[in-house]
Amino acid sequence: MRIAVFSAKPYDHTFISRANAAEHHVFNFFDVRLTIDTAPLAKGFEGVCVFVNDCLDASVLQQLYEGGTRLVALRSAGFNHVDLAVAEQLGMTVVRVPAYSPTQWQSMRWP
Repeated sequence: MRIAVFSAKPYDHTFISRANAAEHHVFNFFDVRLTIDTAPLAKGFEGVCVFVNDCLDASVLQQLYEGGTRLVALRSAGFNHVDLAVAEQLGMTVVRVPAYSPTQWQSMRWP
């Protein structure tokens, strides 16, 4: 599967590439946020992998769908930035992180 990764940071490249070693999916990493203006970058990709600041409103989902995207994978537990009703109408699958590990919160640094 070809997957466009938006809002990609260097650690996303490292982790995703390592996790993909046995799967052989093709990832293209974009450091820009997914918006209506950047959605054309995903044309021809079956999936997109996004973060909490990416926009997945009706217009973006429609443009992704028209470009061939059928899977939206969230790198977050939250999904309030996704228009789930529109994704369902379009027949797009949306997956997310089910929960954050309680032990990971201890290692986070807060300003």
